[in-house]
Amino acid sequence: MSYPSEPQQYGRPSRMSESSLRLVWVYPDLLSTYGDRGNALVVERRARQRGLGVTRIDVRSDQSVPTSGDIYLIGGGEDRPQRLAAERLRADSGLVRAAENGAIIFSVCAGYQILGHEFINDLGEREPGLGLLDVWTTRGEGARCVGDVLAETDQRLGLPQLTGFENHQGVTHLGQGVSPLANVQVGRGNGTGDGTEGAWRDTVFGTYLHGPVMARNPAVADMLIKLALDVNALPPADTTWYDALRAERIAATRQPA
Repeated sequence: MSYPSEPQQYGRPSRMSESSLRLVWVYPDLLSTYGDRGNALVVERRARQRGLGVTRIDVRSDQSVPTSGDIYLIGGGEDRPQRLAAERLRADSGLVRAAENGAIIFSVCAGYQILGHEFINDLGEREPGLGLLDVWTTRGEGARCVGDVLAETDQRLGLPQLTGFENHQGVTHLGQGVSPLANVQVGRGNGTGDGTEGAWRDTVFGTYLHGPVMARNPAVADMLIKLALDVNALPPADTTWYDALRAERIAATRQPA
C-alpha cells in the first residue's frame, strides 16, 4: 500500500517574544489508558523550571480542539476509544488546523496511529486517520509487541538514547514523507521488522513508547518546548530525578531478569 501524495509541510512562526506556552492535552477521557498524562505533567514542569508560564487545556472528546495551542499531546488508548477519538478528531478538524498553523504535536501509540492515514479499528475495519504523518497501520499477526525498549534517535533531533515501554499489536509502515523517530536496540518499535520506532516530520511526532516517555526522556519535553519557542537552547534545569529513572530503566532493559 502506498500514499503517493506529498504531505503538507508545517512551518513554525517564532514566539521568542512570548513567555507562556499553551499546552493542549487531547481527549484524556479516551486516550490516557497507559499513564500518558505524565507527558503533560513533565512538559509543564520542564517549562516552569525555566521560568516559563504554562496554560494547560485538557480537551475532552465532547469539546472542540482549539487551534491556538503551541504543543498538543495525544496519548494511547484501547481499540474502541481509539476509533471514537479518530471519528471525533476528523469531524472536529481542530488538530489538523493546528498542525497547519505550525503547532507541535506529539502522539503516543493509539494517538500515533490516528495521526497516520489509516489503522485497523476494533471492528476489524480500516479506519481513516488524520493524515498528519505519512504512515499507515495494519494489525500484526504474530505476538503482541510488549516490553521495554531502547532506541537511538534520529541525529537531527539532538536527543539522547530513548527508553520506554511498548504494548501494541499494530504494525506501522512509514511512507517517504516521514523519517523514523528512532531505531531500536532492544524491542520491536513499529513492528515492521526493520528496526524503526515512531515517525516524525517537521513538528509532528509519533511513537509507541509509554513510560511515560517524557518522564523517562525529559529531553523530549525540552525539544518540544524549544520548538514552540523557536530557540536552539534552554536554560539548564535540574535532572537528578529523571537521570536516576533513566539509568535504572536502561540498565534493567539491557540486563533483563
